[in-house]
Amino acid sequence: MQIARSHVLICGGTGCLSNNSMKLKDRLEEKLAELGIKDEIKIIMTGCFGLCAEGPIVVVYPEGSMYSRVSLKDIDTIAEEHLLKGRIVENLLITNRGEAYDEEGHQVENTDFFKRQKRVALRNCGRIDPENIDEYIAYDGYKALGKVLSEMTPQEVIDVVSASGLRGRGGAGFPTGKKWTFAAASKGDVKYVACNADEGDPGAFMDRSVLEGDPHSVLEAMAIAGYATGAHQGYIYVRAEYPTAVRRLNIAIKQAREYGLLGKNIFDSGFDFDIEIRLGAGAFVCGEETALMNSIEGKRGEPRPRPPFPAVKGIFGKPSMLNNVETYANICPIILNGAEWFASMGTEKSKGTKVFAVGGNINNTGLVEIEMGTPLREVIYDIGGGIPDGKKFKAAQTGGPSGGCIPASLIDTPMTYDDLSAIGSMMGSGGLIVMDEDNCMVDIAKFFLGFTVDESCGKCPPCRIGTKRMLEILEKITDGRGELEDIDKLEKLAKNIKASALCGLGQTAPNPILSTLRYFRDEYIAHVVDKKCPAGVCKKLIQIKINKDLCKSCGICAKTCPVACIRGEKKVPYEIDQTKCLKCGACLEKCPFKAIYKES
Repeated sequence: MQIARSHVLICGGTGCLSNNSMKLKDRLEEKLAELGIKDEIKIIMTGCFGLCAEGPIVVVYPEGSMYSRVSLKDIDTIAEEHLLKGRIVENLLITNRGEAYDEEGHQVENTDFFKRQKRVALRNCGRIDPENIDEYIAYDGYKALGKVLSEMTPQEVIDVVSASGLRGRGGAGFPTGKKWTFAAASKGDVKYVACNADEGDPGAFMDRSVLEGDPHSVLEAMAIAGYATGAHQGYIYVRAEYPTAVRRLNIAIKQAREYGLLGKNIFDSGFDFDIEIRLGAGAFVCGEETALMNSIEGKRGEPRPRPPFPAVKGIFGKPSMLNNVETYANICPIILNGAEWFASMGTEKSKGTKVFAVGGNINNTGLVEIEMGTPLREVIYDIGGGIPDGKKFKAAQTGGPSGGCIPASLIDTPMTYDDLSAIGSMMGSGGLIVMDEDNCMVDIAKFFLGFTVDESCGKCPPCRIGTKRMLEILEKITDGRGELEDIDKLEKLAKNIKASALCGLGQTAPNPILSTLRYFRDEYIAHVVDKKCPAGVCKKLIQIKINKDLCKSCGICAKTCPVACIRGEKKVPYEIDQTKCLKCGACLEKCPFKAIYKES
């Protein structure tokens, strides 16, 4: 068998797949055959590299040259120049989009985006073929499971997880070792281990990327959790909207069974453990553990009152233990490297690393894994590349609909559970939406609350009725019909819902409102008192106008208007009928003389 002299890694994450990265692979295979070097080059479809803003991404080893925004034409050039002649195609390197690389063209470890990260949960993403179990094994895959089954007792496993300080990466940050301890202590012949892969926060794709890029890391960790807690059956609850993740999970489970790493008598230890997939229908509330367990059972996805807690009475009424994808992705490195290694990263109360899906108004959108305690400023500017077009940073939303907005004045806040909670936000699963000076914070609060209203299961009145009333008040304010007493009413209602809702969805739904009221109350007042949206976002509070001194009467705006509300004559400045204007901004974009402007 001929050993390949070069490996070409092509991103096969959802973002790049949607941008035709599979066609890049097909074209590269054709081109290599044309050049007569097909047997010398190995092509590997990986998971997400993380730098989604620059996709599709292609990396060539051993040089480590990272090519970004690769087209079919670029593939031909890479094949002809780099793979055939050994010449790095410099104009396609990511360096030409603002990143640094060394003299040999090495990129992956030397760009600002990557070198400031600490990859633990994402260690294999963009590094291996997720559909090939042998590649996972080559990077110490299933070594942790072998160590646990041959050298450790269940209690010793729990002790290591507890000593590491690992906290749940899916929301409130409950200590993982403590959760495993409760499940292990529960009595019962049948127990279950479950994985929450029902990632539903707008803009979040951390768990999806781990499942797409490194599915075996989750399977192995679940088997370890089963051994530690006395469970022999696992369930992965993943949303059906993640077809690539579901397909690769099914492949991984099949491969693990064929290798004897799932099923009966794993590693001849006498330990049995298997995993099944359950598809979710996209209900955000099923991210709450008891609602998820109801859904696994085939029931309506709505939360159960607690106690009893899942560790006592969970799936099918049996003791159950649930962690999310990222939490499981940390387990094997902890077992192999030791609790002290993991605990040495992060802060005293927030150990290890955290993965964030960084999106919104930022240059380097994508996946970022940093040590806990890293300041928000470093994430946004040093790793994220700052705000596009030189605009000012205004706020960051962490924790999705359950989180809060962090203002620019607190940009140096360390990214830890306690620090974020102290300023009215939360870690959540790791969504991080960046906003600039053009964002209206009242509108942002309305967007997230609207999402929560749509996703409420309706079981408890505070969430079913209360969130709807809050949304109505926000709509009243953004429509210019608000009164000062509405702001006080909104704040009071938010606090009552937070204190009385049944589950985490309802209890955290008011967070975007409370945090924006705390840090951006002046914007609420401007909407109510001045009937203006300072950011010029809320349509009913703005007007599109024409500067008569700049108007050339060309008529382009009138032809562009979808409702024909612009009228004018030759040599006479055009005018906009404000009673008909949709405020769509089409005329503003098309005017070549910049004569049209927005006034709030």
